[in-house]
Amino acid sequence: MKMLPREYCKDLELSNNNTEFLLNFIALMEKITPDSKQCDNFLLHNLILDTGIIRQLVEKVWKTKDLNSYGFLALFAATDGGITRVFPNKAAEDWDEDPEPFNASYYRRSLDNKGYIFRAPHTTSSDDILSPENNTIGILVSTAVEISVGGKTIKPAVVGVKLDLEAWVEKFKILASNQSNSQQSSHTCEPSSSCEMDCEANSEDLLCYLIDDGGFLVMSNQKSDWNRIGMFFSEVDPILMFALYNNSFYYRKESFDYQSVCEPVPNRNTGAAPRGVFVPTIADFLNLTWWTSAAAWSLFQQLLYGVAYHSWFIKDDVEAEGMDSRETSCVTVQTQFYFTNVSSSYNVLQDCGNCSRLFHAKRISNTNLLFVVAERMPCNSCTADKLSQAEREFKAEKTCLDMPVARYRKGPSSCFDYNNTENTLDCGRGYSFRPSLKVLLCLQLLLLYLTGSSNILPFSSSL
Repeated sequence: MKMLPREYCKDLELSNNNTEFLLNFIALMEKITPDSKQCDNFLLHNLILDTGIIRQLVEKVWKTKDLNSYGFLALFAATDGGITRVFPNKAAEDWDEDPEPFNASYYRRSLDNKGYIFRAPHTTSSDDILSPENNTIGILVSTAVEISVGGKTIKPAVVGVKLDLEAWVEKFKILASNQSNSQQSSHTCEPSSSCEMDCEANSEDLLCYLIDDGGFLVMSNQKSDWNRIGMFFSEVDPILMFALYNNSFYYRKESFDYQSVCEPVPNRNTGAAPRGVFVPTIADFLNLTWWTSAAAWSLFQQLLYGVAYHSWFIKDDVEAEGMDSRETSCVTVQTQFYFTNVSSSYNVLQDCGNCSRLFHAKRISNTNLLFVVAERMPCNSCTADKLSQAEREFKAEKTCLDMPVARYRKGPSSCFDYNNTENTLDCGRGYSFRPSLKVLLCLQLLLLYLTGSSNILPFSSSL
């Protein structure tokens, strides 16, 4: 049993280690009673009530069932009081959900939706999600417990199971072929029929999928797809996913993150080629025309600022040329897919010339699943836009005009402290450095000397 480390009593020492927290809680309960004034009686009584109910559920129901015969890897229950119980104990060791029920995605989704919520472990193309112990994958299925009290419906707990993928793939035949019999051969999807099919495991004719409401693969009758369970379906079959989106089974919603962080853009001016910097010659220094040019005055201003502000004597930390920053601020687009209001069964022809194929799609009632059966693609010449769910950087010529909403600047999590003794008279003022008057006078005399001496140099006019 996992117990959430909440502050049930003031003297209770909290710990993220579940075993240590249970020992601290039991030791404190031996000293005080649940009705003590130093304890939160509401939290404590809910905890005691949930513990008793979960214990009876385990002893009278769970322990009497053969999980293997049902194709279950584990049974679990999470309560509003902060108790999470996973059965058997071996499965509890691999339980990696958040100990706070209200922070766990399965708990919140079950409370917000009716029916059974299926969730596959989220994976990427480089992950291997097969369990090393039994070489299978667990699919989490949860639903909220509804109780009517005084005419009001409350949801005090969420219960569920973890399905054995390999065992439940065999049930595809029951799901897709409820009117078939053993004397008939394998059926295919015909436009004029009710699309009766036979989803045998590793079928060579039909591809059978269960896809959740976000477009992620939950189950497949092809063993080659098992390592892709939990991936966005466009990574498994991009042509079929585009057909589902194009036929209004899913709709796409994009949201902008204005405070995201992206990888730095490499600096293009870091090559070894020589830079186009103008270096004045001795003849240029002796020519009065050059001194009146913009290049000369630019160098002179740098000299003046350096002497006036003493920047020559200040050592600053500078980055080496070509060194990019680790991260940059940017705007990213987050794309999510949702079910539409389509709830009927559809037989659709995916028209692609000689590569056309038929597929059947139907929402499974009281769940968040879409059942899809499709013929194998006869060739590889059919192409379609690959839908992506991954976060990407937003790039546009006119970024501010192309964004649907204005930028939102997030404020600090807490207000800054205010001190009455703080002197705010100089806040908002500008400040300028005052160079030494002697330095400016010497520079002015030097400039006058150079200007006057240019008339007496015999070779200045010829250069």
